[in-house]
Amino acid sequence: MDYKYIEQLLERYWQCETTLQEEAILHTFFSQEDVPAELQQYTALFATQQPEEALGDDFDARILAMVGQEENKPKAKVVTLTSRLMPLFRAAAVVAIILTIGNAAQAPWDRGWDDPKDAYAKFQQMHAADSVSTLGTIQAENITDTVKVTTDTPTIIE
Repeated sequence: MDYKYIEQLLERYWQCETTLQEEAILHTFFSQEDVPAELQQYTALFATQQPEEALGDDFDARILAMVGQEENKPKAKVVTLTSRLMPLFRAAAVVAIILTIGNAAQAPWDRGWDDPKDAYAKFQQMHAADSVSTLGTIQAENITDTVKVTTDTPTIIE
């Protein structure tokens, strides 16, 4: 039996010039059981390849059905103001903690706070000059300066 047409189709197949119908002919030929010995080497190539099916118009629906999803729009996530500003709140808390630790680290540890009586005595020595009478004198001087300024300028009452 002469297989010149199959050989011509094979030549055109190797040159990528065959149509889908001609490739289908090759697939059906090599899927038979009585293939000549000289063409037997191509049987594995064409027997494993199945002709491609067209996807079709309902391809998306079939895939979504297989996955288990519907063609609904994605649900919108509700974002509240609190959740939106949560990173800012966290950063503010970190800054507050760092400042508190920094202020605690700056507290003088050498003032003798081990004994409360010594600490109170040192506090009294440091603030002895800051009495009410001293502050009263400064305030009195400020008041007299203000009175002098107001009496020096004539006021016109109409």
